[in-house]
Amino acid sequence: MHVPDGFIDAPTSAVTGAVAAGALAVSLRGARRELGGERTAPLAGLVAAFIFAVQMLNFPVAAGTSGHLLGGALAAILVGPCTGVLCVSVVLLMQGVLFADGGLTALGVNITDMALVTTVVSYAVFRALLAVLPTGRRSVTAASFVAALVSVPAAACAFTLIYAIGGTTDVSIGKVASAMIGVHVLIGLGEAVITALTVGAVIAVRPDLVHGARGLRRRLRLRVDGRLIDAPVPPVLPAAAPASRRKVWATGLVASLVLAGFVSFYASANPDGLEKVAHDKGIDTKAEKHASAGSPLADYGVRDVSDARLSGGLAGVIGVGVTVVAGSAVFWAVRRRRDTDVSPVSHGL
Repeated sequence: MHVPDGFIDAPTSAVTGAVAAGALAVSLRGARRELGGERTAPLAGLVAAFIFAVQMLNFPVAAGTSGHLLGGALAAILVGPCTGVLCVSVVLLMQGVLFADGGLTALGVNITDMALVTTVVSYAVFRALLAVLPTGRRSVTAASFVAALVSVPAAACAFTLIYAIGGTTDVSIGKVASAMIGVHVLIGLGEAVITALTVGAVIAVRPDLVHGARGLRRRLRLRVDGRLIDAPVPPVLPAAAPASRRKVWATGLVASLVLAGFVSFYASANPDGLEKVAHDKGIDTKAEKHASAGSPLADYGVRDVSDARLSGGLAGVIGVGVTVVAGSAVFWAVRRRRDTDVSPVSHGL
C-alpha cells in the first residue's frame, strides 16, 4: 500500500506530513517507556528488519492482485504501539530512500496510513479482545490474528479518506472505497496469519519479550480434596540469560535474511492492492517518477547485477542489514535518552 508521488496533492501531503511528524514525536516519548529494559531495544530493531523482509513477500489474494504485510499490528504487539509506529516508519523511510518504494513527497501519507493507523487500530482491538478473552497465550495469539485482520482494511479506509481530500484525479470516491476495502479485507487475512504465527512463535519461546503478553501468568492449579485451588504464587525468577536473548535475536535475524535474500524470489509478481486499484480506476495517471529512481537498489534489485535471483537476493539482504542497523540505532538512542532522564542527576539527587 505504498503511495507513490503524484497520487495526493501538495497541500494534503504537507498536512499528512505534519500529522506524521507529530505522531513520531509522541511515539518517541512513548517508546522511552516501552523500551525500559535492555532486552527490548535490540528486539525493536529486529522487528523493523523482519517487517522489511516480509514486506518483500507478496502473496496472491485475487485474480491479478497480490498483498504484503503492513506490519503495524505485529510491531505493536511485539514491542508496543509507540515503538511499533517507529518500527514501521523506519522501514518506510528505508524503502523510500534506498528502494524507490513509496514516494518521498508521500512519506507523510505512508507513515500516517501504514504506520500510525495500522498500529493504533490494531493495538486498540488487541487490548479490547484481551480484556474479554480468558488469560492465556492462546488468547494473545487469537487477539493478534483479529487485530491484524482489522488493521489492513482500516488502512484502506484511511487512504480513501486522504484521497477524497487531496486526490489528484477525478475518480468516484465510492468506487475507490469499495475497491480498496474489498481487496484489503483479503490482504488482511494474509496479514492476520503472518502476525498470529509470528507472535505465537515468539510467545512460545520467550513470552517475556512480547509487549502484548506482559503480565501474562499461567497460575498453577492443584487438586486438594477433590477441589481445584490456586497454588501459591512462586517467587519471581531472574531474567533469562543474555545468551538466550542473543539466540532469539540471531534466529530472528537469520530468518529475516533468508526471507529477503531467498524466499522473496518466489513472491507474487502481481501488483499489490493499491497498485491494482490505482490502475483499474485511473488513479495512477498522475503518478510521478520517484526521486530515488536512480538508486543502485531501486525496485529491490542491485544495479549492474544481471542475474535476477542474485540481484533481488542481494538487495533484500542489504535492506535487512541497513534496516536492522538503522532501527537498532534509533531504539538504542531512545533508550539511552530514557536512562538519562531517570538518572539520579536528572532528579537532583
